[in-house]
Amino acid sequence: MMVRLITKGIMALLAVVIFFSCRGDLKTIDAIIHQDEGPVESAFNVEIIYSDHGYIRMVMEAEQMDRYENEENYLELPRGLFVQFYDTLRNKTSSLSAKYAISYEDSEIIKARNDVVVINELGERLNTEELIWDQKQGIIHSDKFVKITTEDEVLYGEGFESDERFDQWQILKTHGTFLIDTRPEAAPDETAPQEEATPDELIPAEPAPQEATPDELVPAEPAPQEAAPDEAAPDEAAQEEANPAEPTPADHPAGTLVPMEGPDHIISVCL
Repeated sequence: MMVRLITKGIMALLAVVIFFSCRGDLKTIDAIIHQDEGPVESAFNVEIIYSDHGYIRMVMEAEQMDRYENEENYLELPRGLFVQFYDTLRNKTSSLSAKYAISYEDSEIIKARNDVVVINELGERLNTEELIWDQKQGIIHSDKFVKITTEDEVLYGEGFESDERFDQWQILKTHGTFLIDTRPEAAPDETAPQEEATPDELIPAEPAPQEATPDELVPAEPAPQEAAPDEAAPDEAAQEEANPAEPTPADHPAGTLVPMEGPDHIISVCL
């Protein structure tokens, strides 16, 4: 009987020892596993500049950045990030901010979460809780609830797609209340008296210039031509025949009456 009690006591003691030994091993194994999953590199107050053909495309800022090397290498930004986009003239265009993000280096995809805000050059604002940024294709999208605030309205929906600068965007499933202007255009008041222009106030329209018809064409004056030899001026004899000289007293004998032409028909007598 005594032997059996001693045997049971030894077995119970061994069970307690084995139990506590296993608990110690589990802690050690768990510590080793977590040590292997830790970041291989950490940095604080980081600024990364992305350029393309010598032009700065964007600048990323993060308070903390942890690098992990697993099957797919990635950067974890546990305190969030802020990205500022620029044009080729180094002018600020749009921005992206979030309180948490993961950047997968091989696929060049960034997943931003927790209070994600995107603002474009026009001041349009996107708010969502999760956003995926595909840097290779240059697009951003989400399948979560989104809110877009523009100058004129506020839009709500499920799902969203846009270029990475948030210039051309669309909501996939839009819902909410929208303000639509249904007021008709004001028609002119036909009952109001209208003053008609008096004849003195009427201004005649100037006739449009018309081209002259062939009958109205003014003939050009012919150029002066030299007289031909046959058309020469008549000689002096021909002029005398045409205009005979008036008779003189010497051409008639004395005592003859010589008729003299004139307005008073005076008759002269040669003696």
